[in-house]
Amino acid sequence: MALTAGAVLVAGPLVVPAQAAAGPSGVAAKGAFLLDSGPNKALWGKSADTKRQMASTTKIMTAAVVLTTKGVDLNRKVTVKKAYRDYVAKNGASTADLKTGDKLTVRQLLYGMMLPSGCDAAYALADTYGSGSTTAARTKSFISKMNKKAADLGMKNTKFDSFDGISKAGKNQSTPRDLAKLARHAMANSTFKTVVKAPKTVQKATNGRTYTWYNTNTLLGSYKGVVGIKTGTGTKAGPCLVFAATRDKRTVVGVVLNSSKRYPDATKMLDWAFKQKKASKVTLRRLPQDAQRD
Repeated sequence: MALTAGAVLVAGPLVVPAQAAAGPSGVAAKGAFLLDSGPNKALWGKSADTKRQMASTTKIMTAAVVLTTKGVDLNRKVTVKKAYRDYVAKNGASTADLKTGDKLTVRQLLYGMMLPSGCDAAYALADTYGSGSTTAARTKSFISKMNKKAADLGMKNTKFDSFDGISKAGKNQSTPRDLAKLARHAMANSTFKTVVKAPKTVQKATNGRTYTWYNTNTLLGSYKGVVGIKTGTGTKAGPCLVFAATRDKRTVVGVVLNSSKRYPDATKMLDWAFKQKKASKVTLRRLPQDAQRD
């Protein structure tokens, strides 16, 4: 009995410090998660399965649904409706500043949604890829597709009631772990990956109007290896960020929800994941004064 008790006492101090050290320190986010994308291995989490509002990180799923639609034509032209502009004006939402009557391709709308976080572009895509005889019916149908894909991906703690993250009922929720699953799935699509890693894009509508969009994710181009993915900010959601970085053919996906320090959090998490001994000194890419923030 004495020997057994002694063994337990000796084992205790050895185990506890190892557990305490197993993760990045000082992460301010209320929820966070790190995933080693290749082997699909969880690396670390903080309240990883607690449901929270996710703001515009919702648009990752909007893009994923569009891109996995059977026979999707990325060159399909979509006419911008006045309803899309009215929607962002009514909600004070981030916008791609789409002009009524302009025709843009689905691919261009993906850029308009993911870079400046255009809720008008998200609306256009949901309206185009939903089913029904009215805009309301089509967007409702599209949100159902988002929830079906979440279920298919095993996102057990996720519920969408919005195509862009603006949730009147406050039920548009996910968890850091679920969003990491979604990000890993989305990044496997070459079009999605190309879009989210662009710091800036210039696109022309069919009438010749030029749209210049800047990526709201300022970690992109500021931290070595970052390849995306999406910002989000909401009154209840707080600042959110889903991010990914690749070094030496290894890709790590991370999520922070409701963080007052989302970029420092992401930097600490990636430094830890890549076993970097010295903390990275990051000077965030600056957005032009008139660029969208999210």
